[in-house]
Amino acid sequence: MSHHILVVEDEPDINKTVSYNLANEGFHPVSALNLKEADDQLSSNNISLIILDLMLPDGSGLDFCKTLKSSNIYKNIPVIIVTAKGDEVDKVVGFELGADDYVTKPFSVRELMLRIKAILKRNSQEGTPKSTSVISFDGLNVNEESHEVYVNDIEINLTALEFKLLKHLLDRRGRVQTRDQLLEEVWGYSSHVTTRTVDTHVKRLREKLKEMGKHIQTIRGVGYRFSRSSD
Repeated sequence: MSHHILVVEDEPDINKTVSYNLANEGFHPVSALNLKEADDQLSSNNISLIILDLMLPDGSGLDFCKTLKSSNIYKNIPVIIVTAKGDEVDKVVGFELGADDYVTKPFSVRELMLRIKAILKRNSQEGTPKSTSVISFDGLNVNEESHEVYVNDIEINLTALEFKLLKHLLDRRGRVQTRDQLLEEVWGYSSHVTTRTVDTHVKRLREKLKEMGKHIQTIRGVGYRFSRSSD
């Protein structure tokens, strides 16, 4: 069955272009030019993913994203936020609210389609049952089954992507992970997708982990690695 993709974009030309390309890729596009229409479409369609512009005529896309992620009904729907170039604060806030990725205007429609496919594929794989696994490193404890993270017995609230990124780095302690590797293995993106989302997520993850954040090391010109030891 075709995935229903909700396009929340108030610029008619962009909305039509994205919707046209979604249909060409075999998706079922659902269009909304404002937040009121987005609410209506959400309640009447089984939406698999949302492409969300932040600057809308009747409110903020960030507020809409926050409402979605606070809802028991809609919180698991992936969100790709659309921002004006250079709005770093909006990107960080969007990730903090639980958005899966962002694109900046003007954006490549082909790249957007690749990102959508990767996110939908990743979400379907995450539904596979896993055995209970707890990773411990110094004062850091990560429970894969419950998605709980503790630093010195204090629970740290991570988004699903931040959790996956942390576990990926922990599983490969001492080994450098390039940005391309992280994009492919954590985000599920192909090498054709270029994005600064890795750097933004690593920055947020370090901040949330507080004193443990220092163990996520930047290897200049290569990528990132998690310390092999706590020394």
